Amino acid sequence: MSSGECEHHHKSWRKKLFKPKKLYAAIVSLCMMCGMIVMILALLLRPKKPSFLLQDATVFAFAVSSTNLLNASFQVTLEAHNHNSRIEAYYEGFRVYAVYQNQQITFFTSIPPTYQGHKGDSVWSPFLYGFNVPIAPYNGAALAQIQSNGSISLAVKIDGQVRWKILSITWGPYHIHVTCPAVINFGNNSNNGVFVDTFVKYQLSQSCSVSV
Repeated sequence: MSSGECEHHHKSWRKKLFKPKKLYAAIVSLCMMCGMIVMILALLLRPKKPSFLLQDATVFAFAVSSTNLLNASFQVTLEAHNHNSRIEAYYEGFRVYAVYQNQQITFFTSIPPTYQGHKGDSVWSPFLYGFNVPIAPYNGAALAQIQSNGSISLAVKIDGQVRWKILSITWGPYHIHVTCPAVINFGNNSNNGVFVDTFVKYQLSQSCSVSV
């Protein structure tokens, strides 16, 4: 092989070698541009976090045993509102549960993924259960006393993720944490609850704190 042919072969080989590198660089640049566009849109539009409302709570069962085991059954109605007029929201991975004095007293209940349009509203009515849930002794004594005569301050909590969408661009997910205080008066059901068969429904209309 002559020197000219060798040099031509070497140049051809170098061109083949550097073509994938140029393609890779172009792909990286495109991804960076898309990321910058999403960040600019997010900064300009500044999505407002959704608001949540605990509309009501229906108590089917609530009893604490002498061995500090709690049996509880609730159904709550939760409403979420998207305050953004140009941004859509996607909620996913939602888990709802009840808490008393920083102690979880029901199992996790999942809410299916939910799409929420501009200025849209969503309503869920999950059931919350807790069977033979071990309670700290001091909490067990307080709950037993409240059960007979008094009001109980619970918190209904939601943990999950939210994605934002503008046109065809979606970004996220972002963790979302919701806490809804619920005060239920076991000592005066006639004024605070609506009796339906064997359970009591409490109208709460309680605003929730939201962090994203």
